[in-house]
Amino acid sequence: MAPTHDIRLLLAVLAPLIGAGLVMATGKRPNVREACSFLAAITLFAITASLIPAIHAGQKLHFTLFQLLPGLSISLRADALSMVFAVSASFLWVITVFYAAGYMRSLQEHEQTRFNTCFALALFGAIGCAFSDNLLTLYLFYEIVSICTYPLVAHHQDEESYAGAEKYITYLTATAKGLILPAMVLIYVLTGNLDFANNINSGILPADVNRWVVTALYACCILGFAKNGVMPFHSWLPSAMVAPTPVSALLHAVAVVKVGVFSTVRVMLFVFGVDRMNALNLGLPTAYFVSITIVVASIVALSKDNLKARLAYSTVSQLSYIILGVALLKPSGIEGGLVHIANHAFSKITLFFCAGAIYVATHKKSISEMNGLGRVMPFTFGAFALASLSMIGAPPVAGFVSKWYLLNGAFDAGSIGIIVVLLVSTLLNTAYFAPVVYNGFFGKPSEADLKHKFTEAHPLMVVPLAITAAISVVIGLYPGFFMSFVHAVL
Repeated sequence: MAPTHDIRLLLAVLAPLIGAGLVMATGKRPNVREACSFLAAITLFAITASLIPAIHAGQKLHFTLFQLLPGLSISLRADALSMVFAVSASFLWVITVFYAAGYMRSLQEHEQTRFNTCFALALFGAIGCAFSDNLLTLYLFYEIVSICTYPLVAHHQDEESYAGAEKYITYLTATAKGLILPAMVLIYVLTGNLDFANNINSGILPADVNRWVVTALYACCILGFAKNGVMPFHSWLPSAMVAPTPVSALLHAVAVVKVGVFSTVRVMLFVFGVDRMNALNLGLPTAYFVSITIVVASIVALSKDNLKARLAYSTVSQLSYIILGVALLKPSGIEGGLVHIANHAFSKITLFFCAGAIYVATHKKSISEMNGLGRVMPFTFGAFALASLSMIGAPPVAGFVSKWYLLNGAFDAGSIGIIVVLLVSTLLNTAYFAPVVYNGFFGKPSEADLKHKFTEAHPLMVVPLAITAAISVVIGLYPGFFMSFVHAVL
């Protein structure tokens, strides 16, 4: 079916950009400013949702902004893979607007206008990546995400935040310019265009291209999209934890890291293709390579007492599940990897929301200081428990669906090693999440904590985390919505 020209793609990309302008214009009136953020978020989600019937009908939507050279354009497309990322990101932005308002106001944070502006611009870049029609467009929006989230990481404007932001921007821009950009130029020279293929099988590289050239290009793409958190280019991600918690939630669940893994799997499937990856035996070596990240990051997470640091290394580990599933090159594995884009988003944003709520209510960052808090913050710790089950892969929460398909994919690929990795990582997930929940509900609080009489954080924070936790359960019990897009990718 030929792509359909649809201006809604342009409107979807423009919604957060216009929202950023409105936030800057209304910055001196906080209520109006937050209303503008919400209006931009709900507009983006409504436009994205309006595309669902066409995608379910098998259409591919397209919109060209600029034609630069033959085979080289800035253009947008919506297909089934786009929708997995775009629907989850646009919906979670709506939820995060409320949470961020409660967080920033509770702590009386400075520069809230700049914060909300950059938040909207980050979503502008993320949605642009989701709807990119070719590698050039994807690269440009990928870089926009990096630039627009730098002020968010450096928000506190102290020595620690500037150091974290410098590391963040250096890693992400250096890998993109040093690896993705030259790979993109060579792909254009070899093929005469950078447009993504129409299916996951064929790829776009000519059959006569030397296998070692293809392998080198593939390696550049896997490592160059460093937002995917694959070791050794992962350390920017824990360093970015100096940002306010709503930013951490955005970075680790919606915009930055999902842009990284989405870009990686988009290129794996629609530039190289399953057939070429099979022919060159690139699949299982990639799966084993990212397995190192899955296991090592989980072990490091065990050593972290700071809750956000533990969650950061959990993210490093969990992102590689997505790449691993696709690298198995089996339908079940690909499905498990792609659906984890959405499943991880809802669960991980819940965990960061909970960490922020705990900090606002108690000013505690260390897990060892949270004994007994679950009894006075039952909604927050209950949501944390549900999201933890999802990260572990336990039913009936969303992560179980991902793990089920990933294990099936590993069986189909006949890889006992990958099955062992998935089982070991599940045990490690349990080891670093269970103590947080157990100590929260059953640990003995200190005498000082008993005197403080802590309560739940502001409702603007608690209600969003309860919603995202509930959705994690719903998409675990009824996974059909996101799985319908994932099935269509195949």
